[in-house]
Amino acid sequence: MQNLLPPLKIVLIHPRGFCAGVKRAVDIVNKALEIHGNPIYVRHEIVHNKTVVEEFKNKGVIFVNDVDEIPAGSTAIFSAHGVSCKVETEAKERTLNYIDATCPLVKKVHKIGLDYYNEGYQIILVGHKGHPEVEGTFGRIPNNIFIVSSTTEAEKIIIDESKPLAYITQTTLSLDDTKDIIAVLKSRFPNIAGPDKNICYATQNRQNAIKSIINDLDSLIVIGSKNSSNSNRLKEIGDKHGKLAFLIDNKNEIPFDKIQEVQTLGISAGASAPDSAINDIINAIKTNRQVIAIEDYEYTKEDVIFHLPKELR
Repeated sequence: MQNLLPPLKIVLIHPRGFCAGVKRAVDIVNKALEIHGNPIYVRHEIVHNKTVVEEFKNKGVIFVNDVDEIPAGSTAIFSAHGVSCKVETEAKERTLNYIDATCPLVKKVHKIGLDYYNEGYQIILVGHKGHPEVEGTFGRIPNNIFIVSSTTEAEKIIIDESKPLAYITQTTLSLDDTKDIIAVLKSRFPNIAGPDKNICYATQNRQNAIKSIINDLDSLIVIGSKNSSNSNRLKEIGDKHGKLAFLIDNKNEIPFDKIQEVQTLGISAGASAPDSAINDIINAIKTNRQVIAIEDYEYTKEDVIFHLPKELR
């Protein structure tokens, strides 16, 4: 079968995979297991990746949707996406020994939003309704905050025009993801304040890397889970450039039937995808196709490190 197919070149796109915030969150769970042992409870998925979550389940970690599912006095971890003040209050009321794995960049958005609030601004949060990060950020700002998920909503939103207005954005959306919404907001509210760059370096870097090489590829595989916002945005870049683009979790999902004639395949990964899944997929492709070259394409280096919380050092 291999010999009947054209030879394949794989382009490994860098940066890809774990960002500093995800690595920190994963390290927090592992360190908590080492120090406290089981049971460890995690509210929501620690990061949006099926492989990571399953590996932790195999270690005995228990994932729950709400704090009230966690027995009083237990050790609990908040996911990298952040939580509302209400969730934190509930954790204290249940005397949970909780550890906050919120990404420091998400916390930075919380701080920016609170600073605007304390200065009397109304705030528009640009992001996907229902996403844990958006729910957490929304719940960190007492009031005068509105969620906008589309240009249509941006065109229809009604605010008190006697008060100043500012916007903040979901970290897993790049400037390109939000530019149309922000353009509508700036057109309607010329004095609106907001960040002049994307808060999350990893989201922007992974998208820029793919954009800079996509025209040289026949197809793109993005490794990540279906509920990962940043992974979906990476796949969409391939779609928008007319390439065969796929979002897969693991080697069992490789679309071999659809990439049989592909000669140059790019591989990237969302910020929550572990190296183990990436390596498994590359090895599986090598056993199925005649791979004549594996090239590394590095858009930029990443050297950001976030330290563990004090209680785990």
